[in-house]
Parts: sequence; structure tokens; C-alpha cells
Amino acid sequence: MMKLSAWRQMTEPGCWAGILVVLCTLSMGADVQKALKKPSMPSTVLQRHKRDWKWDKLYAFEETPPKTPPEKIGKLENTHFSKSSRYILKGEGANDIFTVNDNGDILVNAKLDREKKSEYRLSASIISIDNGRQEDKDDSFVIVVLDINDNSPVFPPNLSGSINESSTAGSIVMTVTATDADDPTTQNGEIEYKLLNGTDLFNINNKGEIRTSKSDLDREKQSQYLIAIQAKDLPGILSGNSAATVVTININDINDNIATFKTGKYQFDVKEDSKPGFEIGILGVEDKDEIQNKDPSFTVFDYDKVFGIKRSNEKDGILSLKVPLDYETKNKYIFSVNVDEHTVSKSPDNQGPALLKRAQVSINVIDVDEPPVFSQTEYQFIIYEGPFKTPVIGAVSAKDPDKTRHKIRYSIEDPNCPVAVDSVQGHLSLKRQLDREQKSSYTFNVTAHEDIQNGLKSYAEVKLKVLDINDNAPELTNGSNVYVCESDKRDTIIGTIGAHDKDENSGRFRFTLAKKSANFSLHDNQDNTASIVLKQGGFSTEHTVEHVLEIEITDGGTPEQKSINLLQIKVCTCQSGRRIEYCMAYARAGMSVSALLAILLCIVTILVIVILIVLRRRYQKDVLVAKSSGEIHEQLVRYDEEGGGEMDTNGYDVSILTSACHDSSFRPAAGSSLYAMVKKPPACKGDMAMMIEVKKDEADHDRDGIPYDTLHIYGYEGSESLAGSLSSMDSSSSGSNLDYDFLNDWGPRFRTLAQLYGVDGSDTDSSY
Repeated sequence: MMKLSAWRQMTEPGCWAGILVVLCTLSMGADVQKALKKPSMPSTVLQRHKRDWKWDKLYAFEETPPKTPPEKIGKLENTHFSKSSRYILKGEGANDIFTVNDNGDILVNAKLDREKKSEYRLSASIISIDNGRQEDKDDSFVIVVLDINDNSPVFPPNLSGSINESSTAGSIVMTVTATDADDPTTQNGEIEYKLLNGTDLFNINNKGEIRTSKSDLDREKQSQYLIAIQAKDLPGILSGNSAATVVTININDINDNIATFKTGKYQFDVKEDSKPGFEIGILGVEDKDEIQNKDPSFTVFDYDKVFGIKRSNEKDGILSLKVPLDYETKNKYIFSVNVDEHTVSKSPDNQGPALLKRAQVSINVIDVDEPPVFSQTEYQFIIYEGPFKTPVIGAVSAKDPDKTRHKIRYSIEDPNCPVAVDSVQGHLSLKRQLDREQKSSYTFNVTAHEDIQNGLKSYAEVKLKVLDINDNAPELTNGSNVYVCESDKRDTIIGTIGAHDKDENSGRFRFTLAKKSANFSLHDNQDNTASIVLKQGGFSTEHTVEHVLEIEITDGGTPEQKSINLLQIKVCTCQSGRRIEYCMAYARAGMSVSALLAILLCIVTILVIVILIVLRRRYQKDVLVAKSSGEIHEQLVRYDEEGGGEMDTNGYDVSILTSACHDSSFRPAAGSSLYAMVKKPPACKGDMAMMIEVKKDEADHDRDGIPYDTLHIYGYEGSESLAGSLSSMDSSSSGSNLDYDFLNDWGPRFRTLAQLYGVDGSDTDSSY
């Protein structure tokens, strides 16, 4: 290490004047301070006896501006150095920040910054100027940058802390940490803290811990404090760099305030039909604590079974209904409610007689028109199935809870319900016989309504359970598993049968043969099964004989039921182990009674339809062929369609009609009737009537034909007509001496005909 005298040569003489001597000494590292205390040595560098190089650590102050000539901080010295050799620097900052001259002096050419780089590691070598050969091994050394107090403390941003109110004195609120870029091993980098305000409530130590000075912090009085803090380096010295910041301290709330009612009296109105759980109203509570710390509890006196209180989200009291109210029984309730709260600490505000911890509540019950009330919300009845001795199964009862006490009427709205209710007494009775096997229970509603106009209704649920009686005969089961193998021998069990009964708990079944069999026997196994045993072998599928057993099965119920079941036994060709290979199928002759009845019913239906068709056709013929004169008159009057005129004669052979009308045998005889002046022809020669019937039937049954008035093509109006013919084929103005004035009496529709066919008419052969 360099001697003090040598180190002083590298500094300015004025550096040690006055207070700067103290500051420079405090700013040096520990090694430098030790070196300053050592006595001066005659050489400028420390002699190294084990090596040929003679130096130790070198030091340079930061923030020193470059000088001219450059400042010397040390000297290289080697025993091999001569005029024909020179020094070379290598490493960090070599030949840039640090250089060496021909004499081995190390020079500083730039301003150093310890906060950026606190030391530089370099190496020195000595080479020959003549041949460039290295004359000694390289040796390394360190240049240490000495710190000066050129940085101020720095606080992190947004410092904040919190503490619960009423905390004890000395409780830590938070810890503040400031940083200084200067050397922390010196006082330049050491920091001390100081509060600039709030010292009556808080204090801070050199570790940056902020603590409470008192225990009376109250969030309800002040919930936040802004504290200014100063950080300064060079502790204990007035000079130095400092910085200040503001810290936010929040006071956390605790449950230290008791809850009280906002008023001493509360009044509410409640309808008597309100359901349990109905929220009547809010009992407002005042508590200075924050909502998460509020914990009030409520107590109802006198009517705690009728009313209850629960807390709302805002920690107020919600008064609710526990049971239904009845205006007719009690129309007003007055009771007291208490509020209490267990706090963490006793605040002075929690004491005093003025606290409203009890309030009076008044409830007015409002009368409403209520529907009928059943004596039970649900009725349950039981009845046995089958025929009943008395149809009454029970009764329901309801009453009007209002003072008016209206009469009650009962009804069942479900039309499919098997139960009827007496509208006055409420008695329930069966409408029909019940069968448990079809349906074992019924659920229906009985309606009770006030016997007034627009009366209110209410409903009660009725459950009817149908009990079982032994009314079903047992039935054979597993009959398809009984068969005979051709290889079966005597006493072989060819199958096991069972029984089934629709009734409940029918007991044990007993099996017997209703008719003895020469080939099979039955053995009751006493476990609700029976075995079919072969009496003899020798069965073959080639024989077409059908084997049927009549088995009587009896149940153990009361009354006892029995049935006879037919068991058909198949004959099969089997493999080993009685595995079926082929079975003989039997075609049973005959027909069941139900099939015969169905066929007979179909035959009777067909006969009735045929008879109706024949009668209808005969009736239509009688109506159209044998009408009276009055009927023809009415028919002609109501006829609304006109025919196609003479053009319609293309559809018929007019010559037949003409010849028939001109024949003298077709002339009607004179009579004394109303239409005696009109000639009525007799029956036409040939089968004219038959032809008309055929044409009429064709027209009646032709759905696609156009309806034409065909009366104008007939040569006569029929054998029973008194009006005679209106056809133009047998009339003319010249040869007719008939008087048609009687047509005026038929009405306005026939006056035109009377005018056309009058005596003085001049028209000839007009057709209609």
C-alpha cells in the first residue's frame, strides 16, 4: 500500500484546509484511513519482496474533474525496468480512463463515479523497446474509487400504512425505508429519520419504524393522518443531504360503538291474511361503526312467538310475522323490542342514560274478507274396494272466519273424481264402485266457497286410499314351460307351474287337478308351485292327440277364490337334457263365443243397411210417381230452374213422345174436377213409365250431371196428373178449343201462360 507521503503528492494542497480535511477523511474507505495513520516511508510505493513488481492498491476520488496535466494517483515500479523498456496497462479503463507514462506514473484522464463503478481491475506488464519481448510476468492491481457525499436519500412513492383504532401505545404502524446511493459503509450512506408533524400521536426511529405514542386513536373522530417524514445522511452531523415525503396513515375501524334505535316508537299496519314470514317493517338502528363491524342483536318481549326480528344487510332490524293474525281474535299488539351489541372496547360514547336501547312497537291488524278455512289442510280416508254397504267415506268441514259467518257450500270440480260431496254437510260419498287393482289411491280437492255472490273460495286436499279385498281368482303362470319329450319315462317331472293373484297378500296357493288324467298327475310343492308328473311314457309327435289338463288353483284369502285353468301340454322331440328340438303344433277346432257374436253382429248390421236402402228407394218412387194434384201444384210453384227449351229434346227420342200424344187412346176422359177443361191423357202405350223411372234414377245417381228441368220433354204429366200436358207438341193456336183462363187463378207466375194460350191468341206452336 502507498505511504501517506506518497498519497499526499497525488492530491491538491488545499484539499486538507479547514473542514474539508474532516470531510475527506470521513469519506475515505477504511483502508485509506488506516494508511493515513501509518508513519511515512521513504519510498512512494510499498516494496514487495516476493515479487519484482513494487506496488499495492491505488485510490482515486470520484467526481474529480480531469486536470491538465492529468492527476497522478500512483507509480509502477519493477526491478527489471530500464531505459530500454516501457510499461503497458491492460484491463478496465486501461489506456482510456487510466494511462501510464514512460516513468511508470499512473494518470487519471476522466471523472469517476463510484455509484456507477466502485473499482477498476487492471494489470501491468513490462516489455523491451528494442524487440518487444516481455521482460517480466504481468501483475494485476485494483484502483478503488473513493466515495464522496454526492447523493441524497430517496423514498419509495405512495407510502401508506394503517392501524386499528384504540391500539396501545408503542404499536407499530408501518416501516419506512429510504435509500442512499452513496457508500453504505460510510456515513455518506447511513440514514436517520425524523417526523416533521404528528409527533403527539406518532414517533419514528432510525430503522424507519413508525409507532403510536398514545392509545386514544378514534376512527369516528379522525380516520386518516398525513405525516411528513425527513430522511438525512451523515447521522449526527448538521450538514448532509436530506429528503422528505408524506406518509398516509389510515385508522381502521373496530366494533367499539354500541347500536341504538333511531326512535323510541314504531307503528305498523298488518293485514290479517298476511302469511308467516311476511316482513312488517324496518326498525332503524344507529351505529357509528362501519357496517362490517356492526353486530346488533334484537329481543322481542311478550309476543316473541307471534313476531320475530332479523337483521337486514344494513344491520337494521326487520320485524316479521311468525304466525297468522286474526282480526276477529285480536286487532292490536303493543310490545317492546331491545337492541344490544357486544363491543370490543368501551367507548365513552357507549355510556349514558340517553341511549335508546329499547323501543315500543305497535301493530294494528287490518280486517280483510277471508276465504273459508277448512278444519284440516289435508284429509285422509280409507275404504275397501268392491261393493259398499254405505257410500259415505267421511266428511270435510270449513267455516267462514269473518264476523259475517257466511254459509259454506262444498263442491268437487274434477268431473272424473269417483267421490261426490254433499254441498251442505260436506259428506264424501262414492259415486261408483272402486277397484284397487285398477287404481289404489285417489287425490282430489274439495272446494269450499261462501254462499253469496262472488263469494271467496278455498281448497282442501283429500287423499283416498283403496284397501284390498280378495276379489280376484288366481291365474296360472309358467304354463308354456310344460312339455313332454318323446324320450321321457314314467314319473318324469315335465314342468313346474305357478300362480299369480292381483290381490295383496293372497296367501298360499293350492293346486289340484279338476279332472283326472290318465297320462299326467299333479304334485303340490307347498311353495306356491306345483309339478306336473308323467304317469307313463311312449308319447310321439306323430300322434295328433291334444293333451290338456284342467288345473284348479285356490288362494288362501278371505273369502277364498278359486279358478280352473287349462294347461296345454306339448309333445316335443328333445335332445339330451330335455332340450327342445321340435314340438307338435295342434290346431284347435271350433270357435269362441265372442267370435261367433262378432260375426252375428256383422251379419245383422249388413241386413239392416240393405233393408233401409230398399225402403228408401221405394219411398222415393211413391213420392215422384203417385203425387196428388195439390202436390204437383206445389211442386210447380217452387220450381226455380228453367229448362234448356226445345234444344233439350236432343237427349230423348221425341218421336216416341209425339206419337204417344197423338194417339187417341192417350186422350183423357172428361171429368168434373177443377181442371175438367184440360185433357188428361191415359197411360202411354209402351213402357213409358218404366223409361221415365230409369231416366230419373240415372239423374238421381249421376253426381257429375248438370241439373236440368226435364219436365218440358215429357208428353204428359203422368197418369195421376190433373193439369194435363204443357208441352207444345200437342197444342196449337189453330186447332185447340181449350180455355186456359183458369191459369190466372194460379198466381202471377201463370198469368203469362194464360195470356199466351188464350182464345184470341195468335201464336203458334210455342214450346217451354
